[in-house]
Formats: sequence, structure tokens, C-alpha cells
Amino acid sequence: MNKEKVVLAYSGGLDTSIIIPWLKENYNDLDIIACCVNVGQEDDMDLVRNKALSSGASKVCIENVVNEFVEEYVYKGIKANAVYEGKYLLGTAYARPLIAKKLVETAHSEGAEYIAHGCTGKGNDQVRLETAIAALDPEIKIIAPWRMWNISSREEAIDYAQSKNIDLHGITKEKIYSRDQNILHISHEGGMLENPASEPDLDEILVMTNTVEKAPDFAEYVKIEFKEGIPVKLNGKKLNGEEMLGALNKIGGTHGIGVMDLLENRLVGMKSRGIYETPGGTILIEAHKYLESFVLEKEAAHFKDMIGQKYAELVYNAMWFSGLKNAFDAFIDSTQKNVTGTVKLKLYKGTVKFAGMTSDHALYNESISSFSTGDLYDQKDATGFIHLYSLPYKIQALNELNLKKNAVQVKYSFKE
Repeated sequence: MNKEKVVLAYSGGLDTSIIIPWLKENYNDLDIIACCVNVGQEDDMDLVRNKALSSGASKVCIENVVNEFVEEYVYKGIKANAVYEGKYLLGTAYARPLIAKKLVETAHSEGAEYIAHGCTGKGNDQVRLETAIAALDPEIKIIAPWRMWNISSREEAIDYAQSKNIDLHGITKEKIYSRDQNILHISHEGGMLENPASEPDLDEILVMTNTVEKAPDFAEYVKIEFKEGIPVKLNGKKLNGEEMLGALNKIGGTHGIGVMDLLENRLVGMKSRGIYETPGGTILIEAHKYLESFVLEKEAAHFKDMIGQKYAELVYNAMWFSGLKNAFDAFIDSTQKNVTGTVKLKLYKGTVKFAGMTSDHALYNESISSFSTGDLYDQKDATGFIHLYSLPYKIQALNELNLKKNAVQVKYSFKE
């Protein structure tokens, strides 16, 4: 008789490391298949594989999807200029639907009825993973240990790991930050960050990025070429998504770009604080915004700003596979036809400054916009335009004057 199987979303971190022995204790008849989806977290995959097997997994699947993650997920957000609550570039939120997709594919290929994950009952990722899984295969059953077991803190999770002789690779009760990394970002939560009165020790926390104090005392310029909203060349060199974001992470990280201390509103109803490092993504989205300002007509640009904000909320709120998000993608893609050109940026001490751009589709015309008189614009034409544009306000003001005059006349007529 064949055993039932569970596919575990496995990272080798604290939470997923203790789930394997816990599953073996509580689900004796399940084969555990650890599935590690590599979205650029820079882990030693051989070490991850061996750790899962030594912890009790019967099989380990490693899925390398870094370039797919950038080109099919991150770049959609770049085209949308999607930023949640004005700061968060959605590094974790983009990764979860792709991870869910690979978990479902692994479950299908292995004949597994269950998928397990290490998301806590207080986080957004449980909703993102399970909603995506439901959209892809509603018949798969979910095992979520953090919503079931008696472990109630990361300190207790460390104690449990130590009791099972699981190597935590530097995770201690003193350095207890919960981190999530992929090629777009790394997030840091927990520990002293849970106290909003505390200033974060960035020297201790940051992984991808220099602090501003440690950033070089000189600026660096980068040129990014876009084709229909997609970055295709860096400093004249053609790069795929993984190469582009990897190179910009190194450059941006050196100059302290993209570090955010964010107190965010979670999907599950609470506020949480985290430090986010997104060096390359910050450079890309700033470059894309500058280029759009150059080539998009006014009303399209203003409406797209609203769509971008809503797009960020949809991605954050686990709606990657929703019909509305697909409709937004179609609209956004239609706006990107002319978002082609090159943007030059100046990076210095945590800042991204505009340093020039060119495009064959530019709507900015120097002969029109210049203070000097040009052939395409007669400044006298503004007189008629202003008269028509201000007409509603003139009528409103005249009405108010007439009402005041009438009120005065009525007042004197009563006196008479």
C-alpha cells in the first residue's frame, strides 16, 4: 500500500526545518517531499537538500526559477510602478504565487494530496500561498503547522529545533530576525524591530545593502535601456531579467539604495514593522517612472498612477490570479507600447537622481516647452485658452456677486 504524500514548501530556515520532524511525529503515514523553489535567495542548495534529507524528508526537489520570477512576475510590477503604501516594492508578494505554482506542479508530478508550508497564522504569506494553490488546484489539501501546533514563538521554535538536533546555521535567540530573501529583496522582521520606539541597528541587519554611512563617497552613473516597459540593457550590455536585477543589486547595494523601514498594514488586519532591502528593484522602478513621464500622454499617465496603486494592493492582498489583476495587466501592457528609451541615473549615498534620458517616442518637445519662442507654439494662443478654461470659475464668481447684490436689495426693500 502506497503512503500518502505531502509536498512541503521548504527553505531550510527555522520554520520549515522544524516542520519535517513535526510532520513525522503527527502524520506517520505521510511521505514528506521537500520542495525548495529558488527565486534567488542565494542559499547553498546542496546544503538545503542535505538538511532536508537529514531532517527526515524522503525526497527533495529543487526548482530554479530565478529568471522566470524576474521576467514574469517582477517585471509586471515594474511596468505597473506598483509600490504598496508608498514604500514596499512587493518582493515577497511577487514570489509567493510562483512558489505556489511550483508546489502544485510538484504535487501533481509526485501524486501528493497535501501541501504544507511554514507561514505563521499572523502573516500575509499563508493567504498568498493558499489562495494561489486554491486557484491552481482547489482539491489539494493544506497543512499549516503554525496554525496547529503548540509552538507559539520563534524562541520556542529554536528550542524545538535544538531538541531535534537541527542545525540552525547561525539563528539564535539573540539574532532572531525572520528573513525572507529572493533576487528582488530581503525582508527583516522580528526581534527589536517589533518595538517601534527602537531605531534599527542597520549595521547588524542589512545583508544586500551598505548603510548610507558605509556607501562610497563618490557617485556612480548607470544607463538602463527599456523596450516596451521592459529593461533590456544595462550600460549598453544586453541582459536577461536575472542578470539585470543581479547586476543592479550589486551596484545599488554598494551605494546604499533601496533600504526602507516600513510600518505596513498587513492583509490579515494588523500592523507590522519590517526593514526591506530592494536595491536593484528601486533603481529599475525609478528609471521606469522617469521614462514614462517622457512618453505617456497626461491622462494615460494620471490614470495609470491610480491603476499602479491598486495593482500593488492586489498583489499584496494575494490576488495574483484574479481576473481584475489580469485585466490590469492588459491595460498596463497597452500603455507600454512607447515606453522605449534609455534613462541615465546618478546613484549616491542612498539616493537615485535623474541624469538624463532619450526616446524616439518622447512627448516632450523642446521647441514647444522652452521659454524661447518656437515655431510650434504661439504664446498669444494662451489668451483664448485661459479665457475658455477659466469660464466656469468666472460664471461661479459672477453668480455669487449677483446673489450678494440681490441680498442687499432685499435688505433695503424691507427697510423701506
